[in-house]
Amino acid sequence: MENKYITVSYRLYAMNGGEKELIEEAPAAHPFQFISGIGYTLDRFEKEITALEKGDDFNFTIPCAEAYGERDEDNVRQVSKKMFCDDKGNFDSENIFPGNIIMLNDNEGHRFYANVGEITDDKVVIDLNHPHAGKDLIFEGKVIEMRPATNKEIEEIVTAMSGGCGGHCEGCGGGCGEEGHHHHGEDGCCGGGECGHCH
Repeated sequence: MENKYITVSYRLYAMNGGEKELIEEAPAAHPFQFISGIGYTLDRFEKEITALEKGDDFNFTIPCAEAYGERDEDNVRQVSKKMFCDDKGNFDSENIFPGNIIMLNDNEGHRFYANVGEITDDKVVIDLNHPHAGKDLIFEGKVIEMRPATNKEIEEIVTAMSGGCGGHCEGCGGGCGEEGHHHHGEDGCCGGGECGHCH
């Protein structure tokens, strides 16, 4: 597949009690940018967008099964509050608070995202499900740019994906540093490093 540099603005909705609920937005002033063919976004999202041309409007739904799958309650866990304390025992309340998305590492060095839930005197509830798990995703937006990607652009985005944080993060908090929107692929946060976006 040709690697295309694509920029889109969109609004992302999910159905909640029969009503469309806006859950994410990438306005034209701060659009979502990606390169096709390297696994940066959800396969279905990329397939829908690459079938379009610059200037086209879009409105499509990605079923839950082709997005982030169903929620798995086994992925909601209680961990010791000490995990988030420094050497002096001070709890990281700046980053660890209900509703924040943080980046964690497992014993093998794999990085993944978790949503912080309830915090008690000695425990923190973390939800390893993707924030949009269990939802059909409705994308409405416009293709702002679509052209062949340069080798430099491909190199930069691959570096960002492999490093976990590439400087596009919005609201990731936690240990993400500067990036997060998951590798927006299927491994955790929403695509190549912008914690705030999903595709």
